[in-house]
Amino acid sequence: MLRTPDRLILAALAVLLCSTPIWAQEPPATDEAKNKELEVSEEVTVTARKGDAESISEVPFSVAAPTEQELRDRGATNLEDISANVAGFSVQNLGPGQSQVAMRGVSAGQIVRDQPGVKEQVGVYLDESVISLSLFTPDIDLFDMSRVEVLRGPQGTLFGSGSLSGTVRYITNQPRLGVSESVGEFSLSTIEDGDFGGSAKVAINAPLGERSAMRATAYYNAVGGFVDAVQPDLSTNEDVNDGERYGLRLALRFEPNERLTVTPRLIAQKVDLNGWNREDAFNILGNPFTTTRPKVDLDEREQFTQIEEPFTDEFLLADLTVEYELENGNTLTSITSYTDRDVLVVRDATALTASITGGSIGLPPAVYNIDAPLNDATTAEMLTQELRLSGNAGKTRWVGGIFYSTMERNYDQGLLVDGFTRISGIPSQGLAAPLDVLFYSDLNYEFDQLAIFGELSYQVNDRLELTGGLRYYDFSEDRTQIFDGIFGNDNNGTALVFTAGETSADGFAPRFIASYDATEHTKLNLQVSKGFRLGGINDPLNVPLCTPDDLVTFGGRDSWKDEELWNYEIGTKTEFASGRGSFNIAAFYMDISDLQATVTAGSCSSRVVFNVPKALSQGLEFELAYQPTDHFDFAISGSYTDSELKSTLTSTNAAGVSSVVGGIEDGNRLPTVPKFQIAAAFNYRWEINTNWYGYVNGTYQHVGSRFTQIGDQAPGFGVVNINSFGANTLGGPLTQGTFVFDPELPAYDVVNLRVGALGGKWDIAFFINNVGDERALLALDQERGTRARVGYLINQPRTYGISTRVNF
Repeated sequence: MLRTPDRLILAALAVLLCSTPIWAQEPPATDEAKNKELEVSEEVTVTARKGDAESISEVPFSVAAPTEQELRDRGATNLEDISANVAGFSVQNLGPGQSQVAMRGVSAGQIVRDQPGVKEQVGVYLDESVISLSLFTPDIDLFDMSRVEVLRGPQGTLFGSGSLSGTVRYITNQPRLGVSESVGEFSLSTIEDGDFGGSAKVAINAPLGERSAMRATAYYNAVGGFVDAVQPDLSTNEDVNDGERYGLRLALRFEPNERLTVTPRLIAQKVDLNGWNREDAFNILGNPFTTTRPKVDLDEREQFTQIEEPFTDEFLLADLTVEYELENGNTLTSITSYTDRDVLVVRDATALTASITGGSIGLPPAVYNIDAPLNDATTAEMLTQELRLSGNAGKTRWVGGIFYSTMERNYDQGLLVDGFTRISGIPSQGLAAPLDVLFYSDLNYEFDQLAIFGELSYQVNDRLELTGGLRYYDFSEDRTQIFDGIFGNDNNGTALVFTAGETSADGFAPRFIASYDATEHTKLNLQVSKGFRLGGINDPLNVPLCTPDDLVTFGGRDSWKDEELWNYEIGTKTEFASGRGSFNIAAFYMDISDLQATVTAGSCSSRVVFNVPKALSQGLEFELAYQPTDHFDFAISGSYTDSELKSTLTSTNAAGVSSVVGGIEDGNRLPTVPKFQIAAAFNYRWEINTNWYGYVNGTYQHVGSRFTQIGDQAPGFGVVNINSFGANTLGGPLTQGTFVFDPELPAYDVVNLRVGALGGKWDIAFFINNVGDERALLALDQERGTRARVGYLINQPRTYGISTRVNF
């Protein structure tokens, strides 16, 4: 049920849907306008409906498409920066190279490394090739991008399972025939109280005869660190989360005749980071409450570690796009793509391990102080093929095709506590786990999907267009799991858990759209559409670590079902001031069934996915862009989202006492997304002389409060009993019995400024990002249900830099 303030906000914005804004008027003529040709920005075209390119205003649903120029002006370099400029789109930072994408408030909770079976809720594409991989969706460099298309709302009809609540498409600049051009970008930056960073990027387009061309793009980014790691001897390693990202894109284009176009392409990228952007608030091995261990007082942007925590991600994509125009004007398109991923995440799990070996088992410091690196290794190979036919005739336009993909994904995890058996005397050799590997897992997934899709639009009259679409999908997933190690089964070091399972689904995803031209410059759109996300198979619990109550609550949940939603929306798109301005607004209501909620399984150091029968997300989003003069333009976008659970799940323990499971209670908010999100940008340009222009632009981002997991809203969460291990409390006796933190991440505001000069081949700018040095808490990071560690993933501090762009 909406609360009164929420109703007022919705009502106020709904009025805007039906009214003509007072600023939608022709700007008064100026002397400059009379003496100079107007510099009106060209409207962006998109291919959001997999057919011919069309302007955003013509697309009959909610789309944003920031261009390369806009993203550069706003200092955007990655997916998170894009979300800062697009309403209804959020990206939660979950550590180096790990981001979780959400749209319109539809989010089931943080996807973590040891949940490889969880699928994404937003599909991500690089041009025509799907690159989504739940948590490890690659963060592609934005250099030499034409635009990034953000398609809000379910896109299941055309884009399939991963596009439950929307789709993101990176659109690269394609090879151009008969054109020789090259461009380079170079930057150098320094982070306040942090490290230096910089980049070097170049793109070259070269003709290869009259009917072929090549485009090559290469980039290198040095990522500056800003988090310091305090060590057990109280020394400090500075700026541990530094690293680098580099890559290459090479595309060829052949047009042997006027009808056939062939575009093969190869993309390779590697991310290599040395640590996490994590700030520890409490660590069982390093805190100020101890009396028998060295006291550790951590400041902002500090963490406590014993070992390094590197992250590497190698991404390779090879695809081939073939387009052939038939004699009747229809276009046949084939897209074949192959993706290979290799991701290694190393975590310092010494605090987690110590909470078990020292806290739960009661072993001495000589054991629980042993370094404990936890290696998470993911490899994935995916092959996809799409064949589609598109065209138009008279009042009808259509697209239809078939899509097939097959993926094999392997996930391995190993916790090496070197010397554990020798020092403790406890056997640790398993059937699969090597000596001193206290937890071992080897998971294999084989995932296949086949889909047939089609969408048809019919122009009923000069004003009304109707669109209907349907996708039939058939998915299957086979999984084998091997678990071993004394933390993973029965504590005797010999039992190995092997399980195999299968999940599958088939069904239909329809879409219906009505688009009506209310005036020459105003379009009214109505849409009903369905989105879906395939279910999966849960990992078995780490039984030796679980309390009896947690075994009852979280045990016996071998799998989870498909998640589905129905989306209902209304929106308008308006152009005004002779094309100098646009205003888009949309209201939506999403009815979600069997939401796949991630729950931390209490003391088990495991995570389980539950299906929540009912949830909803409703809200509004708007975008205003206006160029009142030749020298000044601005854009504002914002969203209000009210997303919450509409079901309660309970569990009853052996004593007959019932309790809510993991915060899954009617009325609790869906996690990772803010209720309010606002982004604003401006650009002012002036003439320095006949060859040079100066400019200043800035951005402002407001992100409202959020929760990381649904369970963060459970009663009492945020109060940690740091004496919970009793006589085995590490560093005890402690000077206090509890540690308290606020699980609701506070709202934050970030301002970026850029001042530069543009002339001839050169564009030189000085920038300050995060002008106010805002310390934003991006996600809650916890180990073993907060008993081992509580921390936050944080943003980059104030950063100064200079950038240069040159056309060779």
